Amino acid sequence: MAITAQMVKELREKTGAGMMDCKKALQETDGDMEKAIDFLREKGIAKAAKKADRIAAEGTTFLLTEGNDAVILEINSETDFVAKNEGFQTLVKEVAEFLLKSKPASVEEALTQTMDNGATVDTHINSAIAKIGEKITLRRFEIKTKTDNDAFGAYLHMGGRIGVLTVLEGTTDEDAAKDVAMHIAALNPKYVSRDEVSADEVEREREVLTQQALNEGKPENIVAKMVEGRLSKYFEDVCVLDQSFVKNPDQKVRQFVESKGGTVREFVRYEVGEGLEKREDNFAEEVMSQVKK
Repeated sequence: MAITAQMVKELREKTGAGMMDCKKALQETDGDMEKAIDFLREKGIAKAAKKADRIAAEGTTFLLTEGNDAVILEINSETDFVAKNEGFQTLVKEVAEFLLKSKPASVEEALTQTMDNGATVDTHINSAIAKIGEKITLRRFEIKTKTDNDAFGAYLHMGGRIGVLTVLEGTTDEDAAKDVAMHIAALNPKYVSRDEVSADEVEREREVLTQQALNEGKPENIVAKMVEGRLSKYFEDVCVLDQSFVKNPDQKVRQFVESKGGTVREFVRYEVGEGLEKREDNFAEEVMSQVKK
């Protein structure tokens, strides 16, 4: 059948694919709109597979809270430019909404589950790859729950470069929970309290501090006392409750939270790309590599 410009326009709006790709898809499927969408999806997955070996260490973190449930996630792209793309931002929100609704136990499980549009999460992401042109990956997520007597603190720093989700028990003060999340974004603690630090980690730190003191020539009879003092400073570095509150350095985070009638139950802090290999090629090389294809 004859493929009209209106049909191409409609398919392009539905899929975000290029005009020539849409025209070819309609020609291949005799003008059947649904089959043409499937054709482009399949083609998109093929394109996505070619990008599988690319490094995706940029992207964004995102937070979504709904009643007593909340999700924090990180979705990666290859460039910071794409992370600001409207299509990418829409994808992140759609995946967050799905995760909060379905509550999968892992990324692997999430990717195989079917969204409301009939596609699996993996296929939906691959379709976005075909439109946007970069490797995109759902790297990690955590889902948290609370009671009506607790508060979530959700904070995104620098447009999503850092995302923090806190759970405060015993208070419904969301502003206080967000203040704690902002503090965690800034100081990057590893634990809530000293109780969470393993005995092995404490002992390893004690051994290092002891050797440091001995190397400084300190008398052995005062080394043990010095080490305990320095160990206390170590806890201040890694435990949020022992840290001086960024909005009031005269007050510990523990004191701030207690003044609101609550306690910090847990927190999750994601920073985009932490622990991932970064792209080393520069922009000029990237342009040339595209020209040569």
